[in-house]
Amino acid sequence: MNNHSGRGRVTGLPAWDRCAVMGVVNVTPDSFSDGGRWFDTTNAVKHGLDLVTEGADLV
Repeated sequence: MNNHSGRGRVTGLPAWDRCAVMGVVNVTPDSFSDGGRWFDTTNAVKHGLDLVTEGADLV
């Protein structure tokens, strides 16, 4: 799915009338921000779902 118009705007996202909250799951092996807690696929997916439960609009 190509969701970038190439003009600096992301397309294909809903138009919100408020600020959106983005949750980030950093799965790089050299990540210092999470100490590698989300490197395992199962843990990463669970964390992403937890972020949505906690209010993230985008992950």
